[in-house]
Amino acid sequence: MITTLTTNEIVETIHGPSGLLEIAVCTPEEITRNAWGIICHPHPLYGGTMYNKVVTTLAKTFQGLGVSTIRFNFRGVGRSEGKFDQGRGELEDLLAVIDWAQQIRLSKELWLGGFSFGACIAAKAATQIPVSKLVTIAPAVEHVEMQHLPPITAQWVLAQGDKDDVVSPKAVYDWIATRDPKPMLLRFPEAGHFFHGQLGELRRKLEECL
Repeated sequence: MITTLTTNEIVETIHGPSGLLEIAVCTPEEITRNAWGIICHPHPLYGGTMYNKVVTTLAKTFQGLGVSTIRFNFRGVGRSEGKFDQGRGELEDLLAVIDWAQQIRLSKELWLGGFSFGACIAAKAATQIPVSKLVTIAPAVEHVEMQHLPPITAQWVLAQGDKDDVVSPKAVYDWIATRDPKPMLLRFPEAGHFFHGQLGELRRKLEECL
């Protein structure tokens, strides 16, 4: 089933590891990079969906840089079938979306992004497949096993709000200290977890880095 939302975004379902996956594909008016940008949403059990404002801001950031994007709902969210699988199945969902995108249009580059729980899933995928750019926003490192993650070799940007009351900024900064190579860190002194009032600044700084 396909639903057209705007002139350049289409929401449809594709086959995933545990049934159908709901995805939103957006092609910018001017494609200047032969790349796919795929973005993962926050925790499915706490209201996370592909319509989250941080997720859509990250998608708009990629689109503004001339990259076609895909947002998608993890299993059990929206029209995506299946049930939450503690991150294991969600990583399989992401890999299935990547595989589908590359079959539709083989691109030279893959950009991955994610917010909170989704940031951890994107980071894990970036250690398994070739990724050009990775953006992780407020990765939930206290709630997802990340300590034994292999090195991330993509160009990696990590954004974190210092007033985050969901993900501990200290836990994120302590985790970064263990990474080699380390990400480019963007700190937002006034930002909470959902970057209320800071989304424009988040987009501007990410565009500068990417």
